Amino acid sequence: MRVLVLGGTGEARDLAGRLVERGDSVVSSLAGRVSAPALPVGEVRTGGFGGVDGLADHLVGRGHEVVVDATHPFAARITDNAVTACARVGVPLVRLQRPGWARHPLAAEFTWVDDVDAARVAAEGLGARPFLTTGRQQLDTFASWDDRYVLARVVDPPDWDVPASWEVLRARGPYPYAAERDLIESRAVDVLLTKDSGGALTEAKLTAAHDLGVPVVVVRRPAVPEGVRVVDSVDEALDAIDAIGAIGAKPG
Repeated sequence: MRVLVLGGTGEARDLAGRLVERGDSVVSSLAGRVSAPALPVGEVRTGGFGGVDGLADHLVGRGHEVVVDATHPFAARITDNAVTACARVGVPLVRLQRPGWARHPLAAEFTWVDDVDAARVAAEGLGARPFLTTGRQQLDTFASWDDRYVLARVVDPPDWDVPASWEVLRARGPYPYAAERDLIESRAVDVLLTKDSGGALTEAKLTAAHDLGVPVVVVRRPAVPEGVRVVDSVDEALDAIDAIGAIGAKPG
């Protein structure tokens, strides 16, 4: 099978490795938003396609037989473009998305909100020393918090001048429980903000916050467009690709 993997996640790297290992032709596409990303095996392209038209042209030009969208759960624009482009040129699409935290044992304790703006409002009623783990892209949503200590953890540095009262911590997961607990305690954090990214690499902060009595605000994931096949593991993605290949191989 000729597979295009829209990547940038650990699941995308695992999938590319499994596909290459078994002999499929794979191209992994990275959006290029993170510097020095971990690269998958096989062919890799970096940067956008130029919207729906560019992606559709790429699919036809390279003869891809299936697209696996294994981007971050909050990469909604990429997912929407993939849905439209694949429908236009008749290429099957599979969405590989790690399970979120809606079924986490502590989920009922979290304050769930629909977007980052709502997370800011909710957090203001819960604490005065926030720990931001919502990512770099929308960090400026919290720019008005220039009157308080804010701990913000990011992979790449912000592209704007954060308030002097902030501490910006650059780090890449995994984040062990002991380190997360120590970080929350040492900074006297009293509210944690995060997105429903899921995954084991960043889960420990939820337990650490619970054990320290720190409330957690979680931004819900954007919904996957209707009609898209969604799987939550690499094994299920491989099964979906094989099923698509079997349909394409049928005579007539």
